[in-house]
Amino acid sequence: MKGFVLNTQLHAMPAAEVKKAYKRWAPVYDATFGKLVSAGVEQATARANAFSGRLLDAGVGTGLALPHYGPQLSVTGIDLSADMLSRARVRARKAGSSNIEALVEMDACAMDFPDASFDIAVAMYVLTVVPEPQKAIAELARVTRPGGTVLIVNHFSVETGLRGAIEKGLAKQATKLGWRPEFPVDTLLHCEQLRLVSIRQVKPMGFFTMLEFRRTGQVALSA
Repeated sequence: MKGFVLNTQLHAMPAAEVKKAYKRWAPVYDATFGKLVSAGVEQATARANAFSGRLLDAGVGTGLALPHYGPQLSVTGIDLSADMLSRARVRARKAGSSNIEALVEMDACAMDFPDASFDIAVAMYVLTVVPEPQKAIAELARVTRPGGTVLIVNHFSVETGLRGAIEKGLAKQATKLGWRPEFPVDTLLHCEQLRLVSIRQVKPMGFFTMLEFRRTGQVALSA
């Protein structure tokens, strides 16, 4: 993980401020940030499509990923922003996606799902946004069955160079932006229930990274 920031203090992101930020972003999200992440969404969903079963899309946003999930996946999407979710519902209807189980307003840091509810959990471009990323990663582990997969796609800070300087400069504006420009990778590497199995760069230009984790513990045997 050379080049990534390993230790820095995260700026607070209260849930109310996140909702307020994404109320502003929702009408223009697809035309702005959505264009930047579209290639990465396709790359991440292609990896998710290697699996089958129940999938959780945590931070589903405007639903950019929904049309890309294969029919072997039964998809539940959650998001903290009602404004983003309303657009996800429209996208799912227009795409005729028959494998969408539910789209629910919910905090990824405190999910209502029982333990081991999903075979795979995906969180794309969201952990820099949630109020408490450590709680969110722990919740993703909790709701994924032992032996299941957790896929994270995110921006991680770098220590040096122009990009590092820009991230540090923007960090104080995190609440207004609605995301944390300065985000250490090791924030996500301390969950005892998750074992990191791969790291891949994600398009465009390697600005984002995909982490694949395996949920540890024994898989329950059928009676």
